[in-house]
Amino acid sequence: QVQLVESGGGLVQAGGSLRLSCATSGDSFSSYIMGWFRQASGKEREFVAAIAWSGTAYGDSVKGRFTISRDIAKNTVYLQMSGLKPEDAALYYCAATGSRPWAPVYPREYDYWGQGTQVTVSS
Repeated sequence: QVQLVESGGGLVQAGGSLRLSCATSGDSFSSYIMGWFRQASGKEREFVAAIAWSGTAYGDSVKGRFTISRDIAKNTVYLQMSGLKPEDAALYYCAATGSRPWAPVYPREYDYWGQGTQVTVSS
């Protein structure tokens, strides 16, 4: 069983930056694929980024602006967001899954989810 707790969301002006954190508990953190998704009001949950030993993957809308990373010693995964746009505003979720074909970009491919952290971007 894995528990995920996101933090770091907030209000930021367009063009600004935020760093989201996802603290995990449970065993074998380093073996999980970790992902970030987001869901804006009235829209489907969207893949943002994923990280595993094999590398990283990003959704097209965030490539070049967002960076996913993980600190194994702290059991934490991060999402550094730069150049934020109003369309980036959403509830951001951290997710975890075991072995999957790379890269898992669909919500159904993830087994564990956090409660989400809200990101608001003002224009």
